[in-house]
This record gives sequence, C-alpha cells and structure tokens, in this order.
Amino acid sequence: MVQTEKAKISRFIKPSLDLSTLKGMATALILSLFGIFLFVLLWSLLSFFLKDLPGPLSTFKNLASLLSNPFYDSGPNDKGIGWQMLASLKRVFIGFLIGSLIAVPVGFLIGISSKMRSIFNPVVQLLRPVSPMAWFPIGLALMKNSNEASIFVITITSLWPTLINTAVGASSVPEDFRNVSRVFKFPAHIYITKVLLPHTLPYMLTGFRLSLGIGWMVIVASEMLAGGTGIGFFVWDSWNALNLENVLSAIILIGLVGLAIDLVLTKLSEKARR
Repeated sequence: MVQTEKAKISRFIKPSLDLSTLKGMATALILSLFGIFLFVLLWSLLSFFLKDLPGPLSTFKNLASLLSNPFYDSGPNDKGIGWQMLASLKRVFIGFLIGSLIAVPVGFLIGISSKMRSIFNPVVQLLRPVSPMAWFPIGLALMKNSNEASIFVITITSLWPTLINTAVGASSVPEDFRNVSRVFKFPAHIYITKVLLPHTLPYMLTGFRLSLGIGWMVIVASEMLAGGTGIGFFVWDSWNALNLENVLSAIILIGLVGLAIDLVLTKLSEKARR
C-alpha cells in the first residue's frame, strides 16, 4: 500500500521536474537569442554610423553566398570557404595531436614526480607566456615550409594547457588511493590504469579543450603569415581585396566552428567526470 502511494507521488513529481527542466532550457534559449539580437542590433547601429563597416544583412547574404558553393576550386588562390576551413582544421588537429603526444607524458612525469617537476617546471614557466607568432620564424627556419611552420606553431602553443592540467590531475590523486595501492601492492600497470588515469582523465579533457581552443585561435594569425590556403589566408586575402563582407563572414564561421569544437569537448569532459 505504501509502495503504491509512493509510486503515485513519484508520477506526479517526475513530470513537474521535467517541466521545470524544460522551463529552464526555454529561459536559457530565450536569453541567448536576446543576447544575439542585442549584438546584431549594436552591429547594425555601428554599420549605420561607420559606413566602411558592412551591416548584418549584407554580411549574412554574403555568408549564404559563400556557403552555397563551399567546395569550388578555381586554382591555388581561389578556393571555396569549405576547402579553406578544412585546410585550417587539418593543421589544427595535426598540431594539437602532436602537442598532446608531448604534453600528456610530460604532464604525468611532472605530476607524479617532484624531481621531474623541479626539472621541467622552470622551462614550462619560461616558454608558456611566449606569444604564439614568435614561434613562426623558428618553425619556418626548422621546417623550411610555411604549412609545416603553422603546424609547428599550433603544436607549441597548444601543448601547455594539456601539460599543466595533466600534471595537476596526476599530482592530485587522493592520498587514500595511494595508500590503498601501496597496502595491496598494486603493480605499476594496475595503479596507472585503475587509479592514476581515471583520476587524471577529466583534467586531461579540460586541457584538451583549452589546447584545441588556443590552436583554433592561433591558426588564423599563422595562416595570415603562411599564405596558401586556410581560413586565415582567406581573411587576409579578402582584406587585401577590401572585401570586408568576406572577412566578417569568415569571422562568423570561425566562431561557429570554435563553438562546436568547444561544445563537443565540454560534453566529453562532463561524461568523464560522472
């Protein structure tokens, strides 16, 4: 009898919770749309007073035109926005992958060993604040190729957040976990796979998210210097042609792709924390 009453109560409570969740999501969506509306309104006002700045309507029309045929190819210096975006994404992911392959093991070493921390930490603190584009001439001198120099810049600048977050995660394994592994004499591979990695994974994913975000920001500046293909080259080439509608369209696309990358990694990070 008591269970029946509880079941009735739960049936009433659950829809109310779902309804409150939906209300919260609807409110967040409305507020987000209102924020976008305010931004477009401000943009319209600025373009009204600043005649050189294209307005939202002409920019969105231009963006739609670019997206109507994103993969045309009329030669080395005239490719669709889709090819430019894919070239940039390829460079970012290659640079990010190489940076992660360096950052994760070094981060673990720094996190689990105080001696390694003393050895590597000064180097990390010295190189981490260096402006990303300061690495471009070094990459060009080493690689003799502007495309690979861009990947070099992404690699160097994207590894720091992953390295630091991995080190923080590895160094913050609770003392109780370590004591249990010592008492039960866990082999090294059991400690790494069952204790260290699961505890550090959320920190690593946060580092991946920050690294990829930095890589995506840096690629535009890098490709402006490198030339050839890529969304950064597209922006610079459009500026040279005084086509600001193309520049603004590219900025919108860069923001949308960056947002999509961030959302995917945020979801992965949230799943890892559960």
